[in-house]
This record gives sequence, C-alpha cells and structure tokens, in this order.
Amino acid sequence: GCKRLINTHRMDNWRVTDKSKGVILLEQTRMQKAYKYFRRLLKFRQMDFEYAFWQMLQLLISPSKVYKNFRYQNETKHQWARDDPAFLVLLSLYLCISSVGFAVALHLGFFGFWKFLFWVVFVDCIGVGLCVATVLWIISNRFFLNKRHSDAFPVEWAYAFDVHLNALFPLLIILHGVQLLLFGGTVRLLSN
Repeated sequence: GCKRLINTHRMDNWRVTDKSKGVILLEQTRMQKAYKYFRRLLKFRQMDFEYAFWQMLQLLISPSKVYKNFRYQNETKHQWARDDPAFLVLLSLYLCISSVGFAVALHLGFFGFWKFLFWVVFVDCIGVGLCVATVLWIISNRFFLNKRHSDAFPVEWAYAFDVHLNALFPLLIILHGVQLLLFGGTVRLLSN
C-alpha cells in the first residue's frame, strides 16, 4: 500500500514520517512547500480570496475563530501554515490603498509615493516580518520545544510568518485606517 504510493512520487519532494501510534504520513519537504507557496503567489485565479477576506474579518471580530480554523487545517492537512498566499496579497493591496491615502494627506509627490509604498509593503510588512518570524521560529524550536514527548513537532517557519501577518493586520487597520482619518481631520482643524 504505502510503499507503492511512495515509489510513485519523486523521493526528493516527499518524506515518510512516523508520527504517534505508528501512523505513516507522506509530507512535503520545506523547500517543496515554499516553492508551492511562491508559485501560487503569481496565480491569482487559484487563490481563495473569499476565505482570506473571511480570516481578515474574523481577526477583527473574533480572533479565536481563526486559530480554531488553523487547528482544523492542521488536523486535515497536517500543517499549521496557510498554503494559499491570498491573505498576503489582500494585505499588500490594503497597504497600497492606504499608502495612496497617506501620499495625499502628506502631499507626497510621485516618487515620494512610490518610495513610501515600497517601504510600507516590502520593508515594514514583508521584510521585518521575515526577520521577526525567523528569529521567533528559531527561538521557539530551540528553547520551547518539549523534546521529551514523542509527539512534539517543531513549529513551521511559514506558521511563524502567518502569526506575524495575523498580528499585524489589526494593527495596520488602526495605523493605516483610523490614524489616516484622524490625521486628515487634525490637519484641517489645525489649519483653521
């Protein structure tokens, strides 16, 4: 059964793991998961934007539902991280739209807007997120993983990045949404 199934796939992309109670699962390697994620980043038709929008809404209303959803995904797909980059795409789109608002409010020129947009999306959101997720992923796997239990699995790096995006989204709604509205009102009030 399982041996025959394993031989039908390329062995460099799959590995066999023996999880608790002798259950044998086929898992993709980290590089294969990363390749699949970034390949899907360019294919908008394959992204589930409705589900990503639901997650964004739930992060604002009831964050525990998003965690429960990740737990269900772990039980069915045996991974905690999102395999669909739609959340990152929608977050980047929101940052682009709010950057236009900031460019208008701050009277930035054409090049000032692009510089601000690049900084907000690629440095603040993605760049810092990559660094924070990597550091916390290393710390959690090195110091917080209970190696005495046979069913202890290391934290996935992609899940650490998803936690960053989940935590960043409500903050960005406040900083790039509410603050932008208050900024415009404050400037008008001070100019009178």
